[in-house]
Amino acid sequence: MENKKIVVALGHSALGKTFPEQKEAVKNTASAIADLIEAKYQVVITHSNGPQVGMIHSAMTEYSRLEPTNTVAPMSICSAMSQGYIGYDLQNEIRTELLNRGIYRSVATLITQVRVDPFDTAFSYPSKKIGRFMTEEEAKAERSKGNHVVEVEGKGYQRIIAAPRPMEIYELDAIKALLDAGQVVIAAGGGGIPVLQQRTRLKGASAVIEKDVTSACLAESLDADMLLLLTGVEKVALHFGTPEETPLDHMTVEEATKYIAEEQFSSGAMLPKVEAAVSFASSKPERKAIITSIDTALAGIQGKTGTVISC
Repeated sequence: MENKKIVVALGHSALGKTFPEQKEAVKNTASAIADLIEAKYQVVITHSNGPQVGMIHSAMTEYSRLEPTNTVAPMSICSAMSQGYIGYDLQNEIRTELLNRGIYRSVATLITQVRVDPFDTAFSYPSKKIGRFMTEEEAKAERSKGNHVVEVEGKGYQRIIAAPRPMEIYELDAIKALLDAGQVVIAAGGGGIPVLQQRTRLKGASAVIEKDVTSACLAESLDADMLLLLTGVEKVALHFGTPEETPLDHMTVEEATKYIAEEQFSSGAMLPKVEAAVSFASSKPERKAIITSIDTALAGIQGKTGTVISC
């Protein structure tokens, strides 16, 4: 298995939701990543950023309210900030863990931009909630700017933005170069910064990209051997949270597609992971995706646990 290439997609449980939570959570995450590196795998890391980018967006919005001369930070800037902030904690903890094991390996975070289609239907039907809760008056002000707002029962109003599909990862060659140089690469954080190509210029889009979908796209583009999707549970289960809950050791692409059609997986949690796994596993017969927890990452790769998705 030496030098097998893996894209590891970290979920919320690997990062926490606040500054202190993240600082502690990444220590456990770094240990899991170091296990894979010590086992001689080439590792590229992607990660979620939902709580973090929301926190940054809320903070920048509040700053603009207190200082009216400063405009609200666009989502693309908030996404870039989250990539840098999360990458900073991850790369330092992974570096420390590797050095403590006597492994000398550079760890690099790459701010990553991802092209999206300006005509993607997701822009007409925004679905991702972002930022702080607003009053009705503030919500009206947001709508007057052309932004989409939804009412959240008992909490107020919240902005919603589009979640278009990724089309192209602009920093792919840089990721390949770092990986070929033996570095551990952290890239496409939060699904990457969604951008629109306008001739030679890239313009940030008011959107977010589903992290797991970009992870599958990156794994395919890197010709990775495996896509490892880490979440809060050890295995995917049918009828999750019910007395009929049934953990799965393996799903074929055909079976997973059937379960998706049956709405077996929660849209806010497991569904994006299974869809990403299906996308990657179906792209080449020899490819497989594994869904498991951060604490069983190496065991999942070794076939001892987790849910494997393959053709």
